[in-house]
Amino acid sequence: MVKLPIKPKRDCMWDLVSLGEVMLRLDPGDRRISTTRQFCAWEGGGEYNVARGLRRCFGMDTAIVTALADNAVGRLLEDLMLQGGVSQKYVRWLPFDGVGRSMRNALNFTERGFGLRSALGCSDRGHTATSQIKPGEINWEQIFRKDGTRWFHTGGIFCALSETTPVVAEEAMQAAKRAGTIVSYDLNYRPSLWKSIGGKAKAQEINRHLMPLVDVLFGNEEDFTSALGFAVPGLDDHHSQLESAGFKSMIESVVKLYPDIALIATTLRHAKTATINDWGAICFCENRFYQAPTRENLEIYDRIGGGDSFASGLIYGILTGQDPQWSLECGVAHGALAMTTPGDTSMATLAEVKQTMASKTSRIER
Repeated sequence: MVKLPIKPKRDCMWDLVSLGEVMLRLDPGDRRISTTRQFCAWEGGGEYNVARGLRRCFGMDTAIVTALADNAVGRLLEDLMLQGGVSQKYVRWLPFDGVGRSMRNALNFTERGFGLRSALGCSDRGHTATSQIKPGEINWEQIFRKDGTRWFHTGGIFCALSETTPVVAEEAMQAAKRAGTIVSYDLNYRPSLWKSIGGKAKAQEINRHLMPLVDVLFGNEEDFTSALGFAVPGLDDHHSQLESAGFKSMIESVVKLYPDIALIATTLRHAKTATINDWGAICFCENRFYQAPTRENLEIYDRIGGGDSFASGLIYGILTGQDPQWSLECGVAHGALAMTTPGDTSMATLAEVKQTMASKTSRIER
């Protein structure tokens, strides 16, 4: 069992609340963004995906704190979120000015990639409603104390949206800590979001400032390097990350600098092609490492959201009192299953996750 002071469910309305932007994902399917004539619409967003996975796959009570412009696109996102089951109690609806001069809803055009062609994302999310959330506008006392929340999740994507969002994240994390709510943070470094506002240096400044408030930290090797400034010793190719002693050394360096972080978890991915990956994970908890068996040659249908589904599976394990090894393997199995279906969010069931955990094979049982 992970030794985190998690509040009992009987005292809380929510197992988890996420803070982040929910985007409309426009998916060209087997075609390319630049040549397609049709798109399939999904909802998605790094922080939201974790809440949705916990609700839809694992049956936990979750909510999202976000903002939407009140127009037809916003109502489409509302409709998609209703299907996902994440509560919209804390969604802020803001007036739309008719053309989006003052604020708008976020769009994310994403193609899946195939073989040697990598997945491609093209975000259209400047001046969105979520990016304009300011300190003092969200009643965190209501969310964390009066309604009661066991776990709060946010991350580097939300913090990259504007000058105010890192301050809002800090305000929320401080309120969560005061209320005894566990705080998790996914570094989720996105070069396109930081490009025009200071790049890696700005990301590192903001993330390092927030780390003392974090109980559980998620990331991958790029996240720790770009978003926190920790290099991975001896990592000279992507394949070596799966067994890299240097990678573990880097995590130990993070722990030394931020000793209040109780658990650090990272996915380990070797992308042989866009559609064939080796997939695994490690975590550091209670002064030791845990590693999930690597799933070699995992067939990928849509890799977007795999890391978020990993996070929700691991959080589910911790919230239900499982040990770190079980929780880690649950995250790996859920992430693997999520990448076998289209869209950012998981379509897996708990039974499928448990079957995948038990199979111990390199391929998913369908």
